[in-house]
Amino acid sequence: MANQPKYAGREARQKLGWWYANRFLFWRRLTQLSILAMFLSGPYFGFWILKGNYSGSLLLDLIPLSDPLIVAESLATGYIPNTTTLLGVAIVIIFYAILGSKIFCGWVCPLNLVTDSAAWLRRKLGIRQTAKIPRTLRYAILLMILIGSAITGFLLWEWINPVSAFGRALIYGLSSTTWLILSVFLFDLFIVEHGWCGHICPIGATYGVIGSKSLLRIKVIDKNKCDNCMDCYNICPEPQVLRAPLHGKKDESQFVLSKDCISCGRCIDVCAEKVFIFSNRFNHSGE
Repeated sequence: MANQPKYAGREARQKLGWWYANRFLFWRRLTQLSILAMFLSGPYFGFWILKGNYSGSLLLDLIPLSDPLIVAESLATGYIPNTTTLLGVAIVIIFYAILGSKIFCGWVCPLNLVTDSAAWLRRKLGIRQTAKIPRTLRYAILLMILIGSAITGFLLWEWINPVSAFGRALIYGLSSTTWLILSVFLFDLFIVEHGWCGHICPIGATYGVIGSKSLLRIKVIDKNKCDNCMDCYNICPEPQVLRAPLHGKKDESQFVLSKDCISCGRCIDVCAEKVFIFSNRFNHSGE
């Protein structure tokens, strides 16, 4: 019998313990907060681990890291970034292309703290109604941003980028762009379930394309163990990615191969039957 969304993970906690049912959530939060701490080490302790922000930074004053979307916008305007910026975007693209599907969205992006909080509150309040927006909209927005930047010569997305705004707010304090963060929270809470990450964010769309062939994947190790409790669907920010490996035909892959999966591991956490694991996409044992 399917569980109500507000109780997603309760069976796993009762059967397997709190740690098992929350371990990937714990490691994600630790990773996100650790990255924020690395940005704050300079202003607060005078030792820069990460200097800059989520759009562009320097690790240990040595390794450049650049946001692929802002670099793509720059190229679209006709401006060629300097060598350091190009090296930084190459490092980021190679890292995320190899590692896992949208790892940035699930494990790095500071705005994930906001959207996950909205999703949690939505479940607790029992809000089921949601507006219908196509998930492909984020890819259309990404394309429009690049075309708009090419036409206007401006980095259009950076005017309203809530990811950068939230990063700056956490690192340097609240600013006039804080309303963007509140808007995302309220949008996800009252209008569209998992709305920002699942339907709109062009940064997530960018990392979806980059990590579409990456190695680390969620795998269904035994779909016969599934008791259709729906906890994984209720907790997943991109539940549509679970359908094929969990309930697809016998000849379909047991890996979550969709580029929309954010590799958060919450489906593994909340599954009391231990149906899911993290694996590499070339591990076909058990299929």
